[in-house]
Amino acid sequence: MTLNYKKKALVLSYITVIYNILEGVVSITAGYFAGSIALAGFGLDSFVESLSGMIMIRRFTGHETMSEDEEKLAENKAVRYIGYTFFIFAAYVLYESATKLYFHEKPEPSLFGIGIAIVSLITMPVLYYQKLDTARKIGSKSLIADAKETLACTMLSVSLLAGLGFNLLFGWWWADPLTGLIIVYFLVREGFEIIGDDDDDD
Repeated sequence: MTLNYKKKALVLSYITVIYNILEGVVSITAGYFAGSIALAGFGLDSFVESLSGMIMIRRFTGHETMSEDEEKLAENKAVRYIGYTFFIFAAYVLYESATKLYFHEKPEPSLFGIGIAIVSLITMPVLYYQKLDTARKIGSKSLIADAKETLACTMLSVSLLAGLGFNLLFGWWWADPLTGLIIVYFLVREGFEIIGDDDDDD
């Protein structure tokens, strides 16, 4: 039974990578034309989420032949690496958001970007629940950390939708980079929590 759930974890990881690469390309392209840091940052997060998925693919590939000690080592490495991906994204969004606020750069309203956020709001919660449920069944902290990154993507979708929506409806250009700063706080907090949990287990 555990073996079947580990195979499911591998499948979910492949789905994560494929979906987020597509979402990332579309979001960054739309963000470039709209001049939206929140949308472009959302696209970059999709690639970070893909990186997290790749780490999990590595984690669950060949697990059938691993000893218990090798499995534990692979698990701890995956948790730590996923924690680092939160900081990669946070650094980028912090820089871009601060630049936008300083220079008062105004994004163009993006209906297409709003559509991307809505699609993500539908997709990400389903993927998050499936990962979390599978992680609990196999006792995988790395998959729980990966699920948290998927949850972060859901939260980013909410923030993105709010930022783009306010800009479209009210012309509040500052809502876009301000959303980016909110995203930074969330990602840094989650990154420290994940890495802290891993250190406690060492």
